[in-house]
Amino acid sequence: MIFEGANVLLFYGVTKKCETDFESFFCLNLTAIKNRIQVKSIYYTLLFILFFGFSSRAQKVFSVDYQNQADVKVFVVKFENQADLKVYKVKYSNQAVQNDGRWFFTDYKNQASKTIFFVDYENQADLKIYFVAYENQSGWRNNAKRHLMY
Repeated sequence: MIFEGANVLLFYGVTKKCETDFESFFCLNLTAIKNRIQVKSIYYTLLFILFFGFSSRAQKVFSVDYQNQADVKVFVVKFENQADLKVYKVKYSNQAVQNDGRWFFTDYKNQASKTIFFVDYENQADLKIYFVAYENQSGWRNNAKRHLMY
């Protein structure tokens, strides 16, 4: 079935002008159904893009043993105000879906989107982090370093 306009009924390729009140009512309902279908398809398309688009930016990290294997060198600071990023360690990988400070530490390097190496001195680090106790405390303090985790 194909829908077309408010005053024309198109039914399996046969076009008919809606002349009576009943036919006009039927034509208007078909137009409303068409509009709902379009809205739903747009809605589902956006959901698909949002769900799969952000998953590529997941903060799944793997801690490597050697500095030259790491994408980012990280130093853990003692105080929150010294950090570029406040990190909360999540229990499950699906909880770390954006670049917002929620990290999931993977067991294997190939599961991670970033590899990190914890350095001993602050001046060796690309990124300074502070581990927070609660998920809502996580986030970037220095947005200039945000690109390091993409």
